[in-house]
Parts: sequence; structure tokens; C-alpha cells
Amino acid sequence: MMDDYASHDATALAALIAGGEISSQEALDAAILRAEARNPAINALSQRLFDHGRAAIAAGLPQGPFRGVPFLLKDASAELKGHVTANGARLLAKGAAAGGDSTLVARYKAAGLVIFGKTATPEFSLAASTETSLTGATRNPWSLARSAGGSSGGAAAAVAAGIVPAAHGSDGGGSIRIPASCCGLFGMKPSRARNSSGPLMGEGWGSLSVAHVLTRSVRDSAAMLDASQGMAPGDPYCAPPRLRPYAEEVRRDPGPLRIGWHIAPMSGGAVADPCRVAAEDAARLLAALGHEVEQITLPGCHEPLARAIWVLVASNVARSIRAIGEYRGRAVTEEEVERVTWSAVEEARSMTAESYAEALHQIHAQSRRMADLHSRIGVILCPTLAAPPPLLGVHRTDTDDIPAYRAALAAFTPYTQLYNMTGAPSMSVPLCWADGLPVGVMLSADFGREDILFRLAGQLEQARPWFHRLAPQ
Repeated sequence: MMDDYASHDATALAALIAGGEISSQEALDAAILRAEARNPAINALSQRLFDHGRAAIAAGLPQGPFRGVPFLLKDASAELKGHVTANGARLLAKGAAAGGDSTLVARYKAAGLVIFGKTATPEFSLAASTETSLTGATRNPWSLARSAGGSSGGAAAAVAAGIVPAAHGSDGGGSIRIPASCCGLFGMKPSRARNSSGPLMGEGWGSLSVAHVLTRSVRDSAAMLDASQGMAPGDPYCAPPRLRPYAEEVRRDPGPLRIGWHIAPMSGGAVADPCRVAAEDAARLLAALGHEVEQITLPGCHEPLARAIWVLVASNVARSIRAIGEYRGRAVTEEEVERVTWSAVEEARSMTAESYAEALHQIHAQSRRMADLHSRIGVILCPTLAAPPPLLGVHRTDTDDIPAYRAALAAFTPYTQLYNMTGAPSMSVPLCWADGLPVGVMLSADFGREDILFRLAGQLEQARPWFHRLAPQ
């Protein structure tokens, strides 16, 4: 048994397996042992697929870059053949098993990853905390009374607790970066369409959502994106091609960059001191590393953009609910879903085709404003969140007080959605801790420029290492 399993990232585990120092089964056994020990406290796993992992090893793993490394899928945005994708919903928990793998899962398998479970997510990924009637509350390994974030909260909790070195997540409004900040992880949201959403859909949430992983090391995130990225047949569009493998970018000097930073969110909302201090500290660190750092004000107007993202999210959720009803031959009722989900369905019914077209117009206009800013500024720095990880209960999706829920969501996450609208790459970096809790900072680049972010992340990881920080046992 690997006593030091949690001290290795995925890249290091793969090297140990490739060199014959440990076996794939020993790595999986260590991951399962860690899951059994840590999950009761944090509630990160929604499905235990331990036998699936064992069977994959017994059948023979492909010779991919992560051959034999244990891995978890978010229970959303990823179809695993023979298993249910519940999307955090009671409605789907006993639904039909997937008839095949999604493109992304097929690529993870080809990379040699050993899938042995799925992680908890709020219903239909609609919350910034992972608290749902299906699986209950996922707890932050750094403080069990607090949220692990959402919607990839189970993934983040599992990585922060050392169950796996990397786990799949998705991000339609911050759902990789939010839990990365809450749990002290590195979380990269790639450019729109960098990873395929196929074959069952062309895009997530009207182009807002993209999938990738949450990791403890930068190099794991880069190498996993190398393994998963690229257009698949039938995809409606693609991201610009890489200049070189992202794993190489992590080791490259970023050179002096022009970095613009801001604290005030576009919404004008309040920012808690730990988040403000973290961003200011990161700005000083970047300046000390030789970058040209200056304060900026973001272009654009908050209200029409906030409306636009809600139109895209609500209409796509409503379409999914309708499709589920049609598939089973009986319309979904209010009692079968969380109140937050049903509020999206109700509002979508009042939206028009013109509303959807206007939403697209607004996000495309903002993309052009941001592209103009990036012609002068290479990277934008700000807090990832406006407050540290909240106590559990604030962001429950079964609440009857929808206005209070939405106000809490808007106050907590005023930064992340901008880069879902523009499709640009954006990452949360775990540079700071306050009162024992992680506080992430967010850095974002122009569309297609993950290379810049990976170089910068590699430099920051060297300047202020965080991999040694593992949540308390």
C-alpha cells in the first residue's frame, strides 16, 4: 500500500507506474483506501464505482500519459458507458445508464486514467455550493462547516482531501474556479470549445460551459488538457490550435507581461477583506517577478450581461427538463426538482426568441470589448470570489426564498461569469490563505491563450509553492 500516495501529483504517480515502482492496482487501492477514510466527513463522492476501476485495470489500460492514475468524474457533463449521469438530481438518479462514453471521457480513458467514481454536484450545476437533496452537503476539507464551492464541489473536495490528485469538473459560470478557490486548488477554465462537449451536445449552456479538471499542481492541469483538448467530429466550432503542448508551457519563462488588476467587480458589490488583500498581494508578487502591473477598470455594463447569462442558463436548463419529460413520456413536475431549478424553468417560459438573440448579442459585444482591452493588457488579475468559503446552508438549492438565494449567489461570485461569456481562459490560483481558509486569485487571458496562463501559473507555483498544502486529515 502506498503510504505516501497523497504526496504525489498525477504526473508523478504516472511516472512511478510507468517505471514499475508501483502497480496501477496499488495506486487504485491507495485511492480507494483514502476515499473510504476521508469521504464520510466531506461527502465528495456521489457514486462509488470501485469495481469499474478494478475492471478497467484487469482489462488492460492503454499506454497513455496517465496510465494507471486514479480519477473521478463530476456527475455532470460526462457520460460514462454503463453508468447513470445524475446531474445532482433526484429526477435522474435512477435513470438510464449511458449507452456510450462522451468524447471527453473517451479521451480520459485513452490517457490511461482509471475512473473509479463520480463526484457530487448541485442539481443541474446551478449553484456555487454543492448542497442538494440527492446527496446532501459536500463539506470543505479545510473547514467542515463550510462549503467546498460549486458546482464542481465534490471534485474539489476530493482533490483537496488527497483522494485523487486531479478530478474532472465543468465551468459554466465559475464552477471550476469557485471550488478551486474554496478548496485551495489550481483550477483552469479553458477557452470555449477547447474540450469537446460531444457527442450528445455541441455546447453547454449556449456556449458558456466548458469542462476540464481541478488539480493541486499546474503541470497536471496542463498535461491533462494536452490529453483531452481538440475538436471532435460534429463539434459546431473549435478553439484556436495550441502553439505547443501545454505541459511545455508550464516550464517556459512567461517573460515580462503587462498585467491589469482590479478589485471592484463590474456589479459594484462589496468585496471581503481577505479577497481584496489576496488580489493586492498577488499584484505585488507579479510586479516583483518583473511584470508591468497596473490598475484597470473593466469595460461593459453589469445589468445587461447579468440578464444575458441568466437567459442562456435558464433557457438551456428548461430545455433539458422538457427533454427529460419527453424521453420518459411524462412531463417533469415542480415536486421532482429543486426549487432553484424550477424557478429557472418558470422564468424560461416567459422568455422569447428575441430574448435569446439579445443575450447572444450582449455577450458577443462584451467579447469584443474584452478583446480590445487584451490588445493592450496581456493578463487580468482580480479576486476569484468576493468572500471566503461560506458556511453551509447559504446556497442550498432547495430553498423557497429564491430572491435571497440569487442575491447571495451574485454577492459571492461577481467575477467568474465574465469569462464564460467571452469564452476566454481563466484560472484560479491558490496563492493565499486567511484564517486557515484558502483564498484564490483569478488570472484571465485573451481567447485561446491558455499558453500565457500556464506559463504564468508555473512561474507563480515556483515563486510561492502550494502543493505541500493538504487539507487536515
